[in-house]
Amino acid sequence: MHRPPTAEAEVAEELAAVRPGLVPRYTAELPGARAAVLTRLWRGLTHEPLPWLADRADGPAGCTLRLSDGRRLHGPRPDPYATAAYVSVVRLDEVAYDDPARLMTGLAVAHGTDFAVELGHSVASLALSRAGQERPAAEERPVYDWEWERRVVDGHPYHPGCRSRPGFSVAEQLAYGPEHGPLVRLGLLPVPAGECLVTGDWPDELRDGERLLVPTHPWQAEHVLKRACDTGIDARPLMSLRTLELPGGFHQPCGPHVKTALSARLTSSVRDISGYSIALSATLSAFAETLAARLDGLLHITRTLGAVTANSPDVAAVLRESPRAYAAPGSGECVVPVAALATTGLPESPAWLADFTRLALTVGLRLLDLGVALEAHGQNLLVVLSPTGAPVRLVYRDLADIRVSPARLARHGIPVPELTGRIVTDDVTALRRKLFGSLVAGALAGTAGSAAVLRGALESAVRDLPRTPDLVALLEEPVPAKALTLMRLSPGTPGDQWTGLPHPLH
Repeated sequence: MHRPPTAEAEVAEELAAVRPGLVPRYTAELPGARAAVLTRLWRGLTHEPLPWLADRADGPAGCTLRLSDGRRLHGPRPDPYATAAYVSVVRLDEVAYDDPARLMTGLAVAHGTDFAVELGHSVASLALSRAGQERPAAEERPVYDWEWERRVVDGHPYHPGCRSRPGFSVAEQLAYGPEHGPLVRLGLLPVPAGECLVTGDWPDELRDGERLLVPTHPWQAEHVLKRACDTGIDARPLMSLRTLELPGGFHQPCGPHVKTALSARLTSSVRDISGYSIALSATLSAFAETLAARLDGLLHITRTLGAVTANSPDVAAVLRESPRAYAAPGSGECVVPVAALATTGLPESPAWLADFTRLALTVGLRLLDLGVALEAHGQNLLVVLSPTGAPVRLVYRDLADIRVSPARLARHGIPVPELTGRIVTDDVTALRRKLFGSLVAGALAGTAGSAAVLRGALESAVRDLPRTPDLVALLEEPVPAKALTLMRLSPGTPGDQWTGLPHPLH
């Protein structure tokens, strides 16, 4: 057995200085965190087109991968849809590894050294996140958005860098990580209005005469902007870390959400806010609201209230309405991020999971046919639950990475909005990858938790769906998924890379 990577020791040392009482729990969580990240890494190794893998053989005793240099990598039979940590040891020839960072170092492949560092940080940060979490009762229904979102402790269900937060100290993770439930003081950075690009209605509460007050994450202010903000506002961090729930006001029935610029690489990429997305935000929001109206009340899309950039991705913010606004007042409904559904216990019911799967596929496929492919992963997609827990409709947020097909819109007689850039495409493969990769290989798979459970839900759900060309492609072709490990090992290749997962129905 090989352990521990330096990241674990570094985090333990920092934690002893800032929160010594948490050290025993952190230490106890490390083995489980290693297994969780190793399971995600094993998924990538067994299902992605990595150039240094020559062959794969599956058998009753597990799965063996032959490397191009002749070495052999052996582990459990892989389930690409599993969310439980079922991989505790992987053998590279005769050496057993229980640690993903050490395994990646042992593989000695191109760019593996840097990726090993990321994996070590992912393990250590995941253990820290788990150590500071209070486990809620499944039947407990939070009131505020941030209370639901702090339940998603482990981050991305399939990315080996699920909790990698390079550039964040232990103290900063505790202060800003949603799983720790902190109150974050956002700075309000004053910028002359004439120097800003603004779309939508920027609220009076975030203005100071001729200056706009741009909500600024404290990490961004300290590490990137190198300046302090004289005024601020308290907010609660959500799943994406850089998006936070503001207090009530801003002419909204629920505290709105603000996406802040955070020029740090979280999971895979730097999460800045481009001028391109600011410029399109109002047009996209109005268009999406019109299109959602065609879905018989099954889908709501949160409105973008206003967006601003001071001509820099480092100083920008987007203000959105809360998904909670789409729970009928006084009805007892609640709005739950799909990534948090596993904490409710509801997906354990095959009938419930089939109903939810049917609802999600109905909405996603109808919208795709009209001409819009959603990035419907468990963070962007939310479900409205009735007082009894039944899934009744969906809510979608963050339009920055959807895809819009002018040809499909025109086919349905829908006016094509004035959009440019990466969002616009008529490429069928790109459209289907966007939806199927996020919804089926992401939100639905993550909620089901295994290939067997996902198979049952899909079998039940697809019986009632119109057999469109998109549905046929979904049922008959491998399920597209982002090749997350390949992407981290290909730093010189821009954009997304893809793989095809074995279809759970086949």
